Amino acid sequence: MKTHVHPHQRNRSEPFPSDNFWLWLLDGIVMVAGVLGPLCTLPQVVIIYGSHHAAGVSVLTWGLYAILDVPWILYGLAHRQKPILYSYLLWCTFNSLVAIGAILYS
Repeated sequence: MKTHVHPHQRNRSEPFPSDNFWLWLLDGIVMVAGVLGPLCTLPQVVIIYGSHHAAGVSVLTWGLYAILDVPWILYGLAHRQKPILYSYLLWCTFNSLVAIGAILYS
């Protein structure tokens, strides 16, 4: 009979980045995507703060994006998952900047 292994009890002996080429490649892709994804929000931030104009930008949407990033940040901290932690710290920062800009310049 196979028993279920809870994610917290799994073997964490796999090094980061992995010695396996395909896992190493995936580790690298995830790290790049984790930084580039949030940076895609940078043009919105520049437009809002550069023009002092945020018409049509939803404070509710961007604020909720920022709030919903917090559980992921906590998850990354709790599980010591650097890609998740760094990515969602960036997402939360940029989402917050857009929400604050929408409040200031609407």
